[in-house]
Amino acid sequence: MKIIESPREGMQGLERFIPTGHKAEYVNALLKAGFDTVEVGSSVSPRAIPQMRDSMEVLNMLDLSSNRSKLMMLVVNKQGADRIAGRDEISCISYPFSFSPEFLKRNLNTTYDEALGTVDYLLNLCSRRNKTLVLYISMAFGNPYGEEWTPEKLIESVEKVQKMGARTIPLSNVSVPISKETVSDVYSMLSHDFPCVEFGLHLHTSGENWFGVVDAAYQQGCRRFDSVIGGLGGCPMANSSMLGNLKTEDLLEFAGHQKLISGIDPSAIAIAAGLAKKYLF
Repeated sequence: MKIIESPREGMQGLERFIPTGHKAEYVNALLKAGFDTVEVGSSVSPRAIPQMRDSMEVLNMLDLSSNRSKLMMLVVNKQGADRIAGRDEISCISYPFSFSPEFLKRNLNTTYDEALGTVDYLLNLCSRRNKTLVLYISMAFGNPYGEEWTPEKLIESVEKVQKMGARTIPLSNVSVPISKETVSDVYSMLSHDFPCVEFGLHLHTSGENWFGVVDAAYQQGCRRFDSVIGGLGGCPMANSSMLGNLKTEDLLEFAGHQKLISGIDPSAIAIAAGLAKKYLF
């Protein structure tokens, strides 16, 4: 079971700017916990997401001497990807793709065809730079904008990007509450149709039905899960009624329930959670 911790996701929507040194201290604590991947920041417009304007400074302040986690940064366009592609510390580049035109317009100021072009560019860039593209598909389980959503539309988009070369594809609901039945159906279809793709779950939740949703994905073969300590954050441009993130603490509870070895150091988690309470909440 892979756990991907995203302080970027947790901090991006905060109104009070978190000082760069505090961010770096917090991320350094997370790097000691043993997560598979830590998403340390993003290369986005400082006007759109001002909280992340110092991501490169944070990256420069990280202590990687004993780090076991892969570092990931989010990009929303080719220019952002070019800025971080030369950084050896970064192993993974994440991109929030979607087959929802409204989501793409709100979050990336782009169209579906243009986003596919960006995906192609990122895949080639990652191949040249020896990095992994983590291609998120947002609004993967439903649509709050009145646009048509069907499993067939999801499968069609997955088929397109996997033919282009995408092999790591987490699915996200962003601001759409989802049921365990929908999750089970989606992962069952995808795992059958695309056995060479690593699918993940980036769950946004109010905290009420997280266990059933996570378990449904796990039972259908999903082994990659995103989370944030304390459940902080969400997508600030997706919807006015923003859902929080899956709590890392809850995901570790699930791992314990399934008797899984998560590889996470509980003492390091406690230290990081203390810093999150001190600096973020």
